[in-house]
Amino acid sequence: MQVADSHNWLEPILAGLVGYILADLGSGVYHWAIDNYGDASTPVFGFQIEAFQGHHKYPWAITRRQFANNLHALARVITFTVLPLDLAFNDPVLHGFVAVCSGCIMFSQQFHAWAHGTKSRLPQPVVVLQDAGVLVSRSQHAAHHRPPYNNNYCIVSGVWNGVLDEYRVFETLEMFVFFKLGVRPRSWSEPNYEWIQEESET
Repeated sequence: MQVADSHNWLEPILAGLVGYILADLGSGVYHWAIDNYGDASTPVFGFQIEAFQGHHKYPWAITRRQFANNLHALARVITFTVLPLDLAFNDPVLHGFVAVCSGCIMFSQQFHAWAHGTKSRLPQPVVVLQDAGVLVSRSQHAAHHRPPYNNNYCIVSGVWNGVLDEYRVFETLEMFVFFKLGVRPRSWSEPNYEWIQEESET
């Protein structure tokens, strides 16, 4: 009976771990896409694309937003995605995966904001998690805001950044998009004045 109980706990926990790892990958793919393609007029995603473009010029601004401001847009999407799954399925393994994956995606913008914070102003548990590699670190994400602006896209834990950058995964995708669609990513022509970081006034 104890063995069965341990399996009942183990499988959802492992599913949650997979969700955590895949959330980081998903954050990187999405971040890469909106950094490099589309603009404010793009249907559905235009607002986020414009916001991420502005973020490159004013990266410190994200640290001044309220917690709810960083989360509300993703929270709406997560709610309307997770609620039907929760009602339709009664599988602890699926729930373990969905809960952690969706939670990490929803909080990814806050993890991102913390990666722009100064160590002295961050809550100590956040600093510990960043230093342990559980959350994306400040130093790792700082590399994303330096030329050539084409690396370190993942903003949950950053665990995928090394693999994706070492094997030039996004550069390969950019070549594929260019040769198939003729669309150049922004990273090929940056930095320009739009992405040159302006310093905070305070």
